[in-house]
Amino acid sequence: MTQTINYGQLMHKAMRGLLAEVLRDVAGRGLPGKHHFFITFDTHAEGVDIPDWLKERYPDEMTIVMQEWFDNLKVGSEGFSVTLNFGNDQVALTIPFDAILTFVDPSVEFGLRFEATEDTGESGESPMADLEKHEPEKGDAEVVSLDAFRH
Repeated sequence: MTQTINYGQLMHKAMRGLLAEVLRDVAGRGLPGKHHFFITFDTHAEGVDIPDWLKERYPDEMTIVMQEWFDNLKVGSEGFSVTLNFGNDQVALTIPFDAILTFVDPSVEFGLRFEATEDTGESGESPMADLEKHEPEKGDAEVVSLDAFRH
């Protein structure tokens, strides 16, 4: 039996740690300058807690924007919760880090893209948490791709 280093899983852990640190800082001090976040997550992932009407409207994935107004941002070891404004309703959301698909801060052209970390079996290839060029709908963000460094 061949043992390998699961770089994809290690990269996910590191990137989620970075994301948690950024969100903890924002929870404590607010968003600095022009920073704002687009966070896309899988609405069916285990631990996601959003109202049923949002799940119906976004059956697969949903992108939230943390910019001008958000409240009650709390960050734990497994995810975060935040209250956002939808129309005139304040809605509490709970999002585990494992449910996040992309995180983008267009103000500084930074983004992360998370992909599945399960082993792929025979090929020995473990999916990498790709960092790639990502242009969100409401801003341009460039992410450095690690593919250029793979051999």
